[in-house]
Amino acid sequence: MSFSVASWNINSVRLRQDLVVKYLEMRQPDVLCLQEIKCLEPQFPGEAFQALGYVHQAVHGQKGYHGVATLSRHPLTVVERRRFCEIDDARHVSVDVSLPGQDIRVHNFYVPAGGDEPDVAINPKFGHKLKFVEEMREIAAD
Repeated sequence: MSFSVASWNINSVRLRQDLVVKYLEMRQPDVLCLQEIKCLEPQFPGEAFQALGYVHQAVHGQKGYHGVATLSRHPLTVVERRRFCEIDDARHVSVDVSLPGQDIRVHNFYVPAGGDEPDVAINPKFGHKLKFVEEMREIAAD
């Protein structure tokens, strides 16, 4: 059985909802991971995606910033909404996607950009990015 996953830093799902709908209609991935959704769960425009068959959704939102959402045509179970770098900024959700005969774990991350200067001594944002990636590595593959 083939299985497809797409990932998209959407930079505001509500502003780009029509583009997401067009993409889902055209490409029809089994799972779509969106990053930087920039809304809370109740504001997420999930109905538009449900109408296309993406009835299974896991949203970890944050008002105005960050946030991730995973859309699936297959049943899913939310496994975790992990907190990274001791900051509550909605940058991760992992799900188990139920396929015939197996479950597949999918992690959806929104990695910090890190700023323009790749020097931890003068750029705290770059240090945040490095720490985030280091913590990502601690997640064992199943």
